Amino acid sequence: MKFLETAIAGVKVIEPRLFGDSRGYFFEAYRKDLFAGAGIDARFIQDNESFSTGGVLRGLHYQIPPYTQAKLVRVVSGRVLDVVVDIRLGSPTFGKHVAIELSGESKRQLFLPRGMAHGFAVLSPEAVFVYKCDNFYCPASERCIRFDDPALGIDWRLPPETVKLSPRDRRGVLFKDAELFEEY
Repeated sequence: MKFLETAIAGVKVIEPRLFGDSRGYFFEAYRKDLFAGAGIDARFIQDNESFSTGGVLRGLHYQIPPYTQAKLVRVVSGRVLDVVVDIRLGSPTFGKHVAIELSGESKRQLFLPRGMAHGFAVLSPEAVFVYKCDNFYCPASERCIRFDDPALGIDWRLPPETVKLSPRDRRGVLFKDAELFEEY
């Protein structure tokens, strides 16, 4: 397994080692000792899966304390642009983002520590997205930042007028109005 640093401290791309032959493939998606050796010591307690059609954009979501979440995300099938925004007050990369393409073909994963807003845009006709969380989902603690906030300058690689959003994501707030917290 390779653990690659990104422009945001704590956000890592994980490239698993694939073993394949004419029958198919095998890889370890998570192994506690290797992750700990790369500085990832999250204790995952919830797994989630979502299916989305092309053009769907989910996010930018996060939870406020005490329900903040670290996540390990990957795509089982299809392709997505995964975006992580650093919302940790005091962080040197506060307000910055990284965008990484994840796909069922590449098997790449992305780890995001607590204190990140997260979203993804489906670039293929459909996608299955799975992720592990180190804290439970709490609807009362969930917040959403607008995907198209000009202050963030995220290129989602989808025409904004064709993006498919949930009603909750349509009600997202601008980054300047987001409820943030000391997590750094």
